[in-house]
Amino acid sequence: MARRGTRLAVDRTVPGLILKIGAYPLHHGGVGAIRSLGRLGVPMYAVTEDRFTPAAVSRYLSGRFVWPTTGREEPERLVAGLLRIGRRIGRPTVLIPTDEEAAVLVAEHAEALAGAFLFPQVPPGLPRRLASKQGLHALCAEHGVPSPAAAFPASYADVEAFARRARFPVVAKNREAFVRRTRPAVAGTTRIGGPGQLLDLARDWGPRPGVILQEYLPREQAEDWIVHACFAPGGAPLALFTGVKVRSWPPHAGMTACAFVVDNPGLAQRTARFAARIGFAGIADLDWRFDRRDGQYKLLDFNPRMGAQFRLFENAAGVDVLRALHLDLTGRAVPGGAQPAGHRFVVENVDLPALFAYRGGRRTPHTPVRATGTELAWFAGDDPLPFLAMLARSVGPGARHLRELRRAGRRARTEAPPRQGEGPK
Repeated sequence: MARRGTRLAVDRTVPGLILKIGAYPLHHGGVGAIRSLGRLGVPMYAVTEDRFTPAAVSRYLSGRFVWPTTGREEPERLVAGLLRIGRRIGRPTVLIPTDEEAAVLVAEHAEALAGAFLFPQVPPGLPRRLASKQGLHALCAEHGVPSPAAAFPASYADVEAFARRARFPVVAKNREAFVRRTRPAVAGTTRIGGPGQLLDLARDWGPRPGVILQEYLPREQAEDWIVHACFAPGGAPLALFTGVKVRSWPPHAGMTACAFVVDNPGLAQRTARFAARIGFAGIADLDWRFDRRDGQYKLLDFNPRMGAQFRLFENAAGVDVLRALHLDLTGRAVPGGAQPAGHRFVVENVDLPALFAYRGGRRTPHTPVRATGTELAWFAGDDPLPFLAMLARSVGPGARHLRELRRAGRRARTEAPPRQGEGPK
């Protein structure tokens, strides 16, 4: 169901473009972004892997640009393709990255893109530092923001030395966000129980392990908090929301499957101070973990782009972080208002298995006993086709057929900018 915001004074002459790099067609965040601005009458465009992605079939999409990418393309080639899309749209367009690669590309090539697109101005190297586990850890240390203790081994000998002194379990993560350009050391967040397991894994990491070995914050003594925000240049918050993650998929280490809006003014202030100190502007998605052992909120991730679950949050005036960005970039005032505490967000296709995985576990602190309302990631009565496309790609013969079509399209268009016939219909 559509939520509030239909009376926001948005500039409907300025479109939005969902920019993604790499193949992840089942991305509910992109669908949410198309709906969020599309429901206000803003023309919405999207870069898609093919014509059958959920985002590509939304009723609120004015046009799609079929452009399969891998994340391994040269930046100059991506910029050229993006400028070609800008010429097809034909007017300045708000650029909305949905992954770190896209956010970094925009920041590092802002001068080339500025004529065709609207986006926040940030220090060119900042999004890359924030997307890097090592870069974020260094920024936290520089600005006095707590984060989990971490080591960055440069060799197998460093891993051996760490194994002798570390307190297990520990967590291994890929050091850089752009692992699609190389072979990732680990598939995702990996819990390591002891020195033997660590050394066995490290034998496959090569001479220069691209990992971060991080302090493990036990679930039974920690709480997972999320902050979604949009900052003006200089770090002043235009919209700032806090919530609690209840379930994720894969369990305890993956994307949000279910979360609730929960007020946390102290955490909001911490986030705003950090953003101002580093000079961040635009949309951000942050993961914090409250460690009850020492009473500290520790920053795990600072994603310099829209988070997939951003539609959990909308203030009393109908402003979410994307609407705040569009209003600000088009010179409009951003109305304030309280966030609806107790509101729930559910990602249908991953929360069902997550429910079984979390069955019988401890209840997440601060979780409301009953939701005041629910936002579904995929299903919407006014825009049902993305939900059906998600189902078709997820199960059954339809999914295999669509995968075959997608592979054929990739073979035909690998690393090619969108063709003339693949623009807005």
